[in-house]
Amino acid sequence: MARTPQEWKEFYLGSSFAGKYDYNGNLGVEATDQGTIFRLYSPCAEWVKLRVYHAGTPEEEGCEEDKPYAVYPMSYGKSGVWYIKSCRNLHGMYYDFTAMIDGEKHCFGDPYARACGVNGKRSMVVDLRKTDPEGFDQDRPPAHGEETVICELHVKDFSWDKSGGFPEEHRGRYLAFTDEGTSLFSKDTNRPTGISYLKRLGITHVQLMPIYDFGSVDEDKATKLHLQGSSAGEPYNWGYDPVNYNVPEGSFSSNPYDGQVRITELKQAVMALHQAGFRVVMDVVYNHTYHMDTPLQHSVPWYFYRINEKGEASNGSGCGNDIASEMNMCHKYIVDSVLYWAREYHIDGFRFDLMGLLDVDLMSDVQQSLDGIYGPGEKLVYGEPWGAAGTHMEKNCVGSDKEHMKFLDKRVGMFHDEIRDAIKGSVFAGERGGFADGVADAGVLRDAYVSCLGGENSPVHNPGQVISYISCHDNFTLWDKLSAVARLHTKGDPEEMRLRQNRLCAAIYMTTPGRPFFLGGEEGARSKGGDDNSYCAPVEENCLDWQALYDHEELISYYRGLIALRKRLPQLCYKGEDAASHFKLSCGGGVGIPDGVLVVRTKFEEYPDLFIVYNGSQYQNKIELPEGGFKILCDANSSHYDIPLTVTDEIVVEPVSAMVLQKI
Repeated sequence: MARTPQEWKEFYLGSSFAGKYDYNGNLGVEATDQGTIFRLYSPCAEWVKLRVYHAGTPEEEGCEEDKPYAVYPMSYGKSGVWYIKSCRNLHGMYYDFTAMIDGEKHCFGDPYARACGVNGKRSMVVDLRKTDPEGFDQDRPPAHGEETVICELHVKDFSWDKSGGFPEEHRGRYLAFTDEGTSLFSKDTNRPTGISYLKRLGITHVQLMPIYDFGSVDEDKATKLHLQGSSAGEPYNWGYDPVNYNVPEGSFSSNPYDGQVRITELKQAVMALHQAGFRVVMDVVYNHTYHMDTPLQHSVPWYFYRINEKGEASNGSGCGNDIASEMNMCHKYIVDSVLYWAREYHIDGFRFDLMGLLDVDLMSDVQQSLDGIYGPGEKLVYGEPWGAAGTHMEKNCVGSDKEHMKFLDKRVGMFHDEIRDAIKGSVFAGERGGFADGVADAGVLRDAYVSCLGGENSPVHNPGQVISYISCHDNFTLWDKLSAVARLHTKGDPEEMRLRQNRLCAAIYMTTPGRPFFLGGEEGARSKGGDDNSYCAPVEENCLDWQALYDHEELISYYRGLIALRKRLPQLCYKGEDAASHFKLSCGGGVGIPDGVLVVRTKFEEYPDLFIVYNGSQYQNKIELPEGGFKILCDANSSHYDIPLTVTDEIVVEPVSAMVLQKI
């Protein structure tokens, strides 16, 4: 009788398994001019066979059946690893495995695959040096300054809209990131799009939503529709459903049938982003897989997945399964994968989806491994310090959630949901507003701000661990959230009020210690028509509408000014663990400060004092200034005071606005 999930897990957790079967070497396929070697970790297999094919699917071979042209028995080496060698470079050959485990035959692709055919059905042997675009060996990320400003983008969203002026064959594909000089409708050079637009905006990092091979988009259908010039009906998904962790997604490439093409085109995109002055962050989803019919499950049943007390798949991800990061070989798998993307694709940072489901030892090891190779601070690591629900971790491990953030390496960062919700209101209640809507009192914003500083009243050690944000791909866009809240308020011009609220929201998180982050298009009042979960909605709803963004050109300009302002104010970029001692906060109800107002003052020996006022009320307010003169750097309408205005004694702060002043 086959073992139950609980019996498998008890076997793996037994005292002898790790000592006998933990393996510290390379896994997967290595192909060079010296030959090709296949290695598969499957310690409980009775036998393993390698099956080879001419193409990625039976249809491409002109066959109806999944029939290999050759089958080779693999040899058992040590520590649960099966291998087979060839003296030839087998680059371009497709393959998978069969194995007999616990009396059951399993057929599966390579869990360590670096390339695959269309829709990831078969793995592909790849000589990685043959995939490098010209000059890739000389590619380096741009030098990074004091500040990090991250913009989140989806590959297809970025270039899908025709008003963006991208070449037709590049729309929605990796290669759109190589198109410098695009503009609105390819005509208005004063209104750049694409890479040129991002450069003008001033961001430092581009965070790409999932670019590994995911399962929710039919690559075959997407490519055929694209080649036919049909924009309607092309499959779309955000991509939080991993299939092959170490392979780029094929639907973003020009040819997903040839496993080499997607690799080369993603490298071209990364290289172009580096040359344009941006570092590249990869959104990774190691907490679950698309389903459990995976190479990981077939090669070592129930080792890489968690089970709950009932012997069922744990579901803290809300997606039907949880990856067991606390198991030694799973820990190794994830660390190796991260290092592979950093080494092979020159990725500069990693954003971890549902990081709270991954154990603290893993996340610290990820950061420390990157630091050890590239130097401290060169590679960013941050994530969501929560899960969708509880998960069942073995070995008394704990997750990398807010409760346990201080157990992590001090460089690992987290999305700060408290500052997000304090500014704009809860993401789980659409019409519930925040400080910028005049709903929450200033004390809520003060407490959230203090939490960003690190120290005793914060889940983090220092502001460098804080991702300060108000919008991302999840939930409403900022504009749609403000619109939902605005339905409860009828005073004045609702459009003008939302613009004021948007500017105030941006001014707060852009002047908060931490690392600012925003969803691409937020700076142009991006809307998804009120859809707060557009993960599988049509691309037309999700994509950046470049013409619509430029309908809010003044708002874009305000964001540009805030980003530039932040870069030249080291007080706001300070990452030291003593940050709390340099910031003094006073909120409404205090002496001389009206309700609905928060005042922030900075004090550094080496930098001029800042005096920042956030007015979430519907009223104009007078605020007394400290002794001495101050220059205005930003107010309700402008963040571009190149020749600052000088004031003394007091300032008048407009309703629903922010002011940033610096002591002369």
